[in-house]
Amino acid sequence: MPLSSIRKTPPLRLAAAMFLLCAQVVAPWSSTALAQLSVPPPLSKSDAELFPDERHEEKGWKGLARLLEALEPGVDTSIPLTPSQITDRISAMLDQGRAAEALAAIEKRQEQYASHVDPLGNDVQLMFLHARALAALQRHEAAIAIYRDMTQKYPELPEPWNNLAAEYVKTGRLEMARRSLEMALQANPEYRDARSNLGRVQLLLAEESFRAAEAVR
Repeated sequence: MPLSSIRKTPPLRLAAAMFLLCAQVVAPWSSTALAQLSVPPPLSKSDAELFPDERHEEKGWKGLARLLEALEPGVDTSIPLTPSQITDRISAMLDQGRAAEALAAIEKRQEQYASHVDPLGNDVQLMFLHARALAALQRHEAAIAIYRDMTQKYPELPEPWNNLAAEYVKTGRLEMARRSLEMALQANPEYRDARSNLGRVQLLLAEESFRAAEAVR
């Protein structure tokens, strides 16, 4: 890149533009394919609390059967969504730009976990999506807190390290971003996004040093 173009480019604006392309949006440990969401099953009562806006109109004899069932007492026979199906739905919301709805679903899901005496366990994907939703809503410090928590609990996962670096860049903490990306590559040396992002951060750090040197002349 020519030095003249470096001097004219606001570093943080350049950084934000770069990292919008390289932040991990779908964690690889999500097991359910998003393609399965095209024809979703009827939601159970607990799942309907997570996704209140989902209504699936049924036509033909199935719709009539449902109508008749509603006229007589019964029990909820719908099969609850699996944790991976829930997180896949939330991920789809984020991909569609529905960050506020996704955050509401995540918070309700967390309440469901808290209400169980023996919860299903830490939902890593839900934590990851929680941070994604907060970042999309420009709540960067809250997103950073979750990503940092993930790196402490699951240091072997490179994706939280990578996205933590992206948030650090957006808030002007380039050196912390560099260290986070180095940790991502330590967890997975073949992680291309982290390696690409590290090169960008090193370029931004060099630009910062160049500007500092120019300022003292």
